[in-house]
Amino acid sequence: MKYKALKYSFFTILILIIIGGIYYFNLSNRHKAIVKKHIYHKLALVDNTWNISTQDSHISLISPTLIIDNIYKSMEGPQAISPFQVDNSKDELIWLTSFKTQVLDTNETNQLSNDFICHTNINIYDGEHYSRWNLNHRIGEQYPRLTSLSNGLESFKFPNGFGYPVFSNENLFLTTQTLNHNIKSDAFSVKHKVNIGFQPHNISMKPLMSKNCFVMLPYDSNNPFKGPTEANPNMCLPIEIKNHSYKNSNGESLSGHWVIFPGKATYSSNITHQLQLKDSTSMHQIITHLHPFAESLAFRDKTIDSTIFISKAENHKDRIGLKNIPVFSSEKGIMLYANHEYELVLNTNNTSGTNQDMMASIFVFLYDKEMDEKLNTYNANL
Repeated sequence: MKYKALKYSFFTILILIIIGGIYYFNLSNRHKAIVKKHIYHKLALVDNTWNISTQDSHISLISPTLIIDNIYKSMEGPQAISPFQVDNSKDELIWLTSFKTQVLDTNETNQLSNDFICHTNINIYDGEHYSRWNLNHRIGEQYPRLTSLSNGLESFKFPNGFGYPVFSNENLFLTTQTLNHNIKSDAFSVKHKVNIGFQPHNISMKPLMSKNCFVMLPYDSNNPFKGPTEANPNMCLPIEIKNHSYKNSNGESLSGHWVIFPGKATYSSNITHQLQLKDSTSMHQIITHLHPFAESLAFRDKTIDSTIFISKAENHKDRIGLKNIPVFSSEKGIMLYANHEYELVLNTNNTSGTNQDMMASIFVFLYDKEMDEKLNTYNANL
């Protein structure tokens, strides 16, 4: 009887292993990375802890170990996520002023190539953030991402006198993901270190609000992966339709992550509805997110047919990847108008000879008049 029980248990385990193996090998590269990362961290096969420390002027967050064992394009690599507070022992207003991400060896000291940074996203909890200022009408108004760093743009700081106001014990959220376009050898391990600079409250500081705008291209929802045709040359070939897929006001399907074919191409996308400008205001910072083989991304005022800023990306010549993506930063600022139309125009040059993936977005940081009025009241009560 005992022998039969062992026999049945063995075959049950074997069947489960076979089913699990079939399921795993049919996953996408991205989902395989998620499964492997969870196994490594849950079983403590690698360091699975965050190293977070706050100094006088910055908070440092070093991720758990992330194993790179494959080619991982954008949105595919192992990632680490963590909520955090700048200093939960205090309830003080501070100003976030700078952001930096870099790749470290697992000793948390030696710096490695930033080619292994896909993106580092810093989010707010908009319910908590806006309720503190009695700005509840903003809750859920837009995706609560404050900013993002990525390959080619691994650091930036706001212009002098500008920042993003948060409380030291306010909950924030960090996601950092790996990238690997080139190395196909044995697996290796990395960590990501994220530094967020801040300064104490100063009544002279001016608040910024963040708007994330990105290129979205149409695709056929009935047959999404047929790509552009002679009849519909503006259709894109989405990477997938479960993520970065949207509907416009006309019910048309749009993708923010699509395939670019070998050669040069130009794409344009109206972003007026993404900016959501209720009043005219000044713009003081633009940071850009692009993928390899992007040449430039222009932010344009369609109403007056004028280019406000063009970010000309520098690609590596000896490997796939972005070396540098310029930013816009200005204390004086440039006016954006609520009654104008705005667009992004992307130029790409896919020199790889094979299809590649593309995303193109900007974070626009605008003077936040409404928040400034709340700060005036806050300052008066100090």
